[in-house]
Amino acid sequence: MKAEYFKYILKFKRPGGTSRGVLHEKETFILEISKNGRKGIGECAVFRGLSFDDRPDYEEKLQWLCDHIQLESELLKKELKRFPSIWFGYEQAILNLNEGEKLYFPSEFTEGKTPVVINGLIWMGDVDFMQEQIQDKLDQGFHCIKLKIGVDWESEYAILKELRKKFSENILELRVDANGGFNREEAKTVLRQLADLHIHSIEQPIKAGNLNDMAELCAETPIPIALDEELIGIIDFNEKRKLLDKIKPQYIILKPSLIGGISGSDEWISLAEEQNIGWWITSALESNIGLNAIAQYTFIKKNPMPQGLGTGGLFTNNFEPDLKLKGELLYFKV
Repeated sequence: MKAEYFKYILKFKRPGGTSRGVLHEKETFILEISKNGRKGIGECAVFRGLSFDDRPDYEEKLQWLCDHIQLESELLKKELKRFPSIWFGYEQAILNLNEGEKLYFPSEFTEGKTPVVINGLIWMGDVDFMQEQIQDKLDQGFHCIKLKIGVDWESEYAILKELRKKFSENILELRVDANGGFNREEAKTVLRQLADLHIHSIEQPIKAGNLNDMAELCAETPIPIALDEELIGIIDFNEKRKLLDKIKPQYIILKPSLIGGISGSDEWISLAEEQNIGWWITSALESNIGLNAIAQYTFIKKNPMPQGLGTGGLFTNNFEPDLKLKGELLYFKV
């Protein structure tokens, strides 16, 4: 068995705005594992500024994996536990090596029979840009949209109010993602305002790491709170359980590239279901390679909620797509 990797820079068609800043490009690494004339491909989608494994020795560890690809997977997993995106890239490449074609998890999804329902994502920007995106998603037939908030709350709140005037919660499910953009007191006010608008949920209202404040918000909130960045960097299974025990969120958001891939996501799902905590899966600006693997994984988990999967359409230089979107339904191309 042999392995090699190459770096790839994805270029945004239009800069993506979040409360952490504006994104113009996205660095990623493609891992290829070959054996007996077969090849498996995976994506190590490090997210600079957010990933737990955004470290100076990232490529060094990726090269280490290539040099030691013959080792048993459990030994590799132990070595890569602090590099969740590299481990996820390895998981993908091994699955693809075994399944062939563009397959990771063969299912009715990969046969093109059954789609995954996704939410439409609205990026931050000025009011006109956000409204333009919203109208586009509504025209496409989305029944669930997610808005990034936390930069200019007054304008963002005005947009949400307008949307709710036009569309009741029975017609349009609205989710918001603050990316930790508020402090605790601001968050309390925002939660009340969102409840008046019958918002489905808010992701990460305050910055990760403020466990007592987040636990207090989750205990008192009038709308569901979903943990996102809060899960990043929690590696040990018992530490994951302690975090959920402490905060008791209504939902958790699973980004496989950031939380240890398939095995890491499976652990969070098992713990969440043990505690009656809801969950859904979200991509994190992967290329079409990683997105394909995440979509196939998402389908086999059988969660009926709209999932937070991208469509690969954000970048000018993405790889050939394996997925196609019809309205809010994401299909595998066959």
